[in-house]
Amino acid sequence: MAVKPTACLALADGSVFYGQGFGATGEVVAELVFNTAMTGYQEIMTDPSYASQIVTFTFPHIGNTGVTTEDDEAQDPVASGIVVRWDPTQSSNWRTTAELTEWMSRKGRIGIGAIDTRRLTRAIRQQGAPHVVLAHDPDGNFDIEAMVARARDWTGLVGLDLAKTVSCAQTYKWDQGTWAWGSGFGTSPEDKPFKVVAIDYGAKRNILRSLVSHGAEVTVMPATATAEEILAHEPEGIFLANGPGDPAATGVYAVPMIQSLLEKDLPMFGICLGHQMLALALGAKTIKMSHGHHGANHPVRDVETGKVEITSMNHGFAVDSQTLPQGVLETHVSLFDGSNCGIRMTDRPVFSVQHHPEASPGPQDSMYLFKRFTDSMRARRA
Repeated sequence: MAVKPTACLALADGSVFYGQGFGATGEVVAELVFNTAMTGYQEIMTDPSYASQIVTFTFPHIGNTGVTTEDDEAQDPVASGIVVRWDPTQSSNWRTTAELTEWMSRKGRIGIGAIDTRRLTRAIRQQGAPHVVLAHDPDGNFDIEAMVARARDWTGLVGLDLAKTVSCAQTYKWDQGTWAWGSGFGTSPEDKPFKVVAIDYGAKRNILRSLVSHGAEVTVMPATATAEEILAHEPEGIFLANGPGDPAATGVYAVPMIQSLLEKDLPMFGICLGHQMLALALGAKTIKMSHGHHGANHPVRDVETGKVEITSMNHGFAVDSQTLPQGVLETHVSLFDGSNCGIRMTDRPVFSVQHHPEASPGPQDSMYLFKRFTDSMRARRA
């Protein structure tokens, strides 16, 4: 006997995928992307850069390690929902504190399983990241016509500033370092840590932890903080965090602030949206990608050394390397499509990357970038 579907994914082009729902019930509209990572589904779901996006996991074993609060990148999941091949399996891991399905239900996030994720991924690659509506109804009642219409009417991420929606509401201190086997989360190893102000466009916790573990005393400030408010903390370095949405929209208020800080010759380091914000502040432009880069296996080449790094990525916009001004060098490129993945200024310690060196989830090939940042502050202090 056929199993009655309890969830439905409707694309703006009229395509409909039926499956089995889990997690919260209801309906949500978002952009659909796919992620090729084999681990880290909890880190992905709690990454603020996934705001207004539904994630299709190409790896089928989702849920097998459960969830634990130690792996959260934000207090709550930010991704609007997930699509998986098989229904989430029962967890089997000594760190598990809850099942994925129960956690999603409690956190108000919708999931759909029993989906042909290979077919869905192929459609995203060929057509670009579509606008979709995901619905979960235990009774299996879906108004397909209305769902498709809602997906078509959604304006999408272009022109949408989402950084304000995921940024902190007020300034706070962060003093937790990276996690280590047997000892848990660490603290800054420096007797005199470097005073860093991190601008929160949707900062992942493990980025802040990595800054602390490399010798920083981190003050996190809202995305809308002014240059004057930031400089009042007497920082030795400025960090521009990751985040969601259209960088051009966030840049309306972020770019003037960054340009003011650049005049102070402070070391500056940006990741993901922070990379795009820095590029815009220096005079470059950003573009919307077809389906973006989302995964923990993306090869990036360091243009200056020739070294290839395997990295984690999560972005749907990119810096247009053809618009980089004089005095700004391209330092990293994607080996998948040649898109820009890093820049630096030639006359001061200011640099940024599109990929995620904090390895949460993903490899640690690019962790050296945090040391480069603290080394630049050490040189300035000397």
